Amino acid sequence: MTNQKPTATCRLKQDYMRLKRDPVPYITAEPLPSNILEWHYVIKGPEDSLYYGGYYHGTLLFTKEFPFKPPSIYMTTPNGRFKTNKRLCLSISDFHPDTWNPAWSVATILTGLLSFMLETTPTMGSCETTPYEKRRYAQQSLEFNMKNEVFQELFPEICEEINERLQKIEEQRKQAAASAEDGSNGTESTAGETETSDGSVFVAGRSGADDSNIWHSLYTNLIVLVGFVVFALIVHYVIKSMNI
Repeated sequence: MTNQKPTATCRLKQDYMRLKRDPVPYITAEPLPSNILEWHYVIKGPEDSLYYGGYYHGTLLFTKEFPFKPPSIYMTTPNGRFKTNKRLCLSISDFHPDTWNPAWSVATILTGLLSFMLETTPTMGSCETTPYEKRRYAQQSLEFNMKNEVFQELFPEICEEINERLQKIEEQRKQAAASAEDGSNGTESTAGETETSDGSVFVAGRSGADDSNIWHSLYTNLIVLVGFVVFALIVHYVIKSMNI
């Protein structure tokens, strides 16, 4: 009697090899070495979306009946679109076994998840946030993911990308701080303008121009004051002459 491997194991191994051979844009996925039924994925925010710059980590939990039953889908990284560590109600998840198609693969599931993430349609497990909040979550996702040991173990190449980006961000912060300090001390930087980490432009102060503006203002005010005094003296003289 021959021993056959469970259907789920065979199918997931096939899906894994397909993903390695034909990667899905913006998506990376790896099963746990100790349990092929638990997959971890990372979605990189597309360039034309509010999630650009973010790395969103989550899990797919398959049953032994896969591919005849859909997986549970979770998002781990705060993102502004889905609640964290909550089962997501999607047509490709175990919330809707009636709409599940056994022909769908891991790549299909994750492609569908990304597509729904870029929409605004509400569902169980989704949340509403402003565009600003989504961009903030994208920035914060870098440090958040680096605190996750499973993330670091399964996605070493992505961790290298994140570390490089964190270093660049820190360098930009130091440059912006140095430029701001030069401006507060009244010194003019050689470039004149410095782009800060948040994309804004810092313009160094010009003390000579400021001093010129101050003297011009004082001179103008003095002329107005002298004119007012002369006018008051003339009025006083006229009134005194009429009384005589």
